[in-house]
Amino acid sequence: MENFTGSFTQQEPIPAAGIAAATAVMQHGRLHRYNTVDGETAETALLEEEFAAQTGAQFCLAVASGGYAMTTALRACGVGHGDRVLTNAFTLAPVPGAIAAVGATPVFVGVTPDLTIDLDDLAGKLDQADTLLLSHMRGHICDMRRLIALCDAAGVTVIEDCAHTMGAAWDGVPSGRWGRFGCFSTQTYKHINSGEGGLLISDDAEGMARAIMLSGSYMLFDKHSAAPPPETFAQIKYETPNISGRMDNLRAAILRPQLADLAQQAGRWNDRYAVLAGGLEDTGGLMLPHRPASEQFVASSFQFLLLDWPSDAVADVIARCKTRGVELKWFGGAEPTGFTSRYDSWRYAPSAPMPETDRVLAGIVDMRLPLTFSLADCALIARIIKAEVSAVWQSRAA
Repeated sequence: MENFTGSFTQQEPIPAAGIAAATAVMQHGRLHRYNTVDGETAETALLEEEFAAQTGAQFCLAVASGGYAMTTALRACGVGHGDRVLTNAFTLAPVPGAIAAVGATPVFVGVTPDLTIDLDDLAGKLDQADTLLLSHMRGHICDMRRLIALCDAAGVTVIEDCAHTMGAAWDGVPSGRWGRFGCFSTQTYKHINSGEGGLLISDDAEGMARAIMLSGSYMLFDKHSAAPPPETFAQIKYETPNISGRMDNLRAAILRPQLADLAQQAGRWNDRYAVLAGGLEDTGGLMLPHRPASEQFVASSFQFLLLDWPSDAVADVIARCKTRGVELKWFGGAEPTGFTSRYDSWRYAPSAPMPETDRVLAGIVDMRLPLTFSLADCALIARIIKAEVSAVWQSRAA
């Protein structure tokens, strides 16, 4: 029997240009984003300029984490204690956590078998909140034109969680450019890696001015070159609290060369995804999410569904793959494990049963797809998954 011996958590090294830039920052010691000498533009400000240009956004703010980006966006949109915020039932804990952090309550929206937000369910719940925190969970993007049309008609503000879609697009429009804010993560397992970090983009001058003040700019907002003009801050600077969550120059220096390589890296991820998807086609009992032509995705992870399988059979597949070195995660477990949890795991966020969503969640199997995997590794992983799914499927059929 073939076995896989690679690591599902090992990322590629930081590029040499990032290491050199980080070393330069450490040598001059000006790690704080506002600590500059005459004529110097901080690494953090340069990162903001470059990410704004790459996404086509007017404004960009670099912050301490993707979760901080979401809470800042919510606060900048005026969401606070006692409000309700629509969000995906299929997501990771930082998304409902950001809603809870501002004192609001999540209202969960269902998931389709293609792992996107259920727009029919959303349409029926738009009267329950004024804001949607939309999670492009695991890089799956819904029909954004329909979603925005629904939300605009209902007067619902959209904030995009793009932690898994940096570099992705729908109909050629970059992820994060559909809503009032786009929130990104630069945590280790995301598309550019600074350990922790986040980026916030917007065309809304007033909203971004509030976000910059919230991030802890003091009265140094004029050092943000991808920011609204200073007059936008005239009143906002007096009425917005400082909730410090700035990115530092060291992390920005590490990120800038990675951002320049993002398109090339996205192609490499998608090459690996294609090998896995090709290897798992026509596997009995296994379903792959449909990826429409309008979705220009970046596949840094891989999902398949064992839809309507008994939970013990799904657990059997996961255990069998693990013995052969393939680490799979399951979103259908009753108890949260590692990073996997589901809407009824978050006891701080009350929820009603969602039978169709529960059916989908019970079948979702997830796998990280680091670029340290070769195409041959991906072909091997596909063979192992196919063999073990087929073995369990056939034994159940017998």
